[in-house]
Amino acid sequence: MLAVIRVFLMTLALLIICTVSIFYCLLRPFHRNNVYHTSRFLGKITKILGVDVELRIPASLKDIGPVVWMANHQNSYDLFTHANAVLPGTVSVGKKSLKWIPIFGQMYWLTGNILIDRRNTSKAMNTIELTADKIKKDKLSVWMFPEGTRSRGRGLLPLKTGAFRTALQAGVPIVPICASNQVGTINLNRWDNGKIIIEFLDPIHLDDASRENLRSIVNEVHELMSNKIEQLSIEAAAYHNK
Repeated sequence: MLAVIRVFLMTLALLIICTVSIFYCLLRPFHRNNVYHTSRFLGKITKILGVDVELRIPASLKDIGPVVWMANHQNSYDLFTHANAVLPGTVSVGKKSLKWIPIFGQMYWLTGNILIDRRNTSKAMNTIELTADKIKKDKLSVWMFPEGTRSRGRGLLPLKTGAFRTALQAGVPIVPICASNQVGTINLNRWDNGKIIIEFLDPIHLDDASRENLRSIVNEVHELMSNKIEQLSIEAAAYHNK
């Protein structure tokens, strides 16, 4: 019964937030902080889920400027948990098909997120250039899920190179963002679902030499993120079992 109530409340809250955001964004469509302001409200839905979100942001990120944020993508709850970690001047990159989801899609588009056609390889490559230009021109940071799909409890999946190539082309650092395990942690029928820890790692600066050994860098970042996710998951589980 608790799960039914939660699903109803989450759906209602999401509908209200998206509708209000659409009207707000119509006053200033594609503004650099639309995503940030909308995310402040989306993040509150974690209270309905019965989970607390702890953010850890190192001092090295203070006043860092535009970056490519790279987060692990677990399941649909990321929409609410990761929303708490969105900082000002950030947009995301998502599938073009998202735009056609009623209400949510229009909100996603008007807030200024970047839409790509993943079925078309040539267009996807062009999107790297367009995204990099947007970062440089509008001084934006871009949030990406480098796994390219939800991991659904399979651990951190192999990272694609698109986020790295975007950062290289834009001349900005990448910042890995690691969230503790949500799969099996969030139970809609359980009143208290404990804590999700989201930690920003130190920025990783890429240079022209990085192009020559990009795959090696991708593998190193994958190992770094995978180890951190495991560490955070153990810590979050210990908190829940207190």
